[in-house]
Amino acid sequence: MDEKKVAFISCVNNDDWYSECKLYLDSLNIPAGISVEALPIYNAPSMCAGYNEAMGKTDAKYKVYIHQDTLIVNKNLIHDIIGIFEDKSIGLIGVIGCKNLPKSGVWWDGLRTYGRVLHACEPESVVDSRCKEPDGEYEEVEAVDGLFLATQYDIPWRDDLFNGWHLYDTSECMEMKRRGFKVVVPNQKKMFWCVHCPEEKPLATEYKGYQRIFIEEYGNELNPEV
Repeated sequence: MDEKKVAFISCVNNDDWYSECKLYLDSLNIPAGISVEALPIYNAPSMCAGYNEAMGKTDAKYKVYIHQDTLIVNKNLIHDIIGIFEDKSIGLIGVIGCKNLPKSGVWWDGLRTYGRVLHACEPESVVDSRCKEPDGEYEEVEAVDGLFLATQYDIPWRDDLFNGWHLYDTSECMEMKRRGFKVVVPNQKKMFWCVHCPEEKPLATEYKGYQRIFIEEYGNELNPEV
């Protein structure tokens, strides 16, 4: 692995959104000695399959998996994630998630949520989705949202279980935990990291099916707060 390289990975089915995403990537400050590549994956059958494909195409140690409609506005993001990853026990960084997963396996149902994301779901309407801020540089959590996932270790995405577009992110967090690595959310009190621009729509009908798969696989490992 190239320890001086960062890859930004996205599953893409909308070139307009990805072009916007790429504009923000191109404006990031790049620390001296670090190289950066953008790796879009087209025609992926699932998020896990697309991310596994990308993992095999790059030798970058640091990989940032982002949705095509995620805009990174923290220009010092590369410096920040490499700094956090100096702690070798940290495997994954997200921007919003929960301290302990509830029995449902759905992170936003957790009692203690951490992080911050600006949501721009409609033109000229931005909502600052702000949860608890870490007391220090970051907070260890159990699961984070898939709009932004940065890793320093290659843990295979469970495309054998999650062959669609849901719960892949929470599964990857649990796979990190199984291997003894921490998942964290950074302190964003001074500067939020991402703007997310998803289309407002009802929860997909297939979500419940993947939720059942998640609980069957990881349910015995959950320690929900009560």
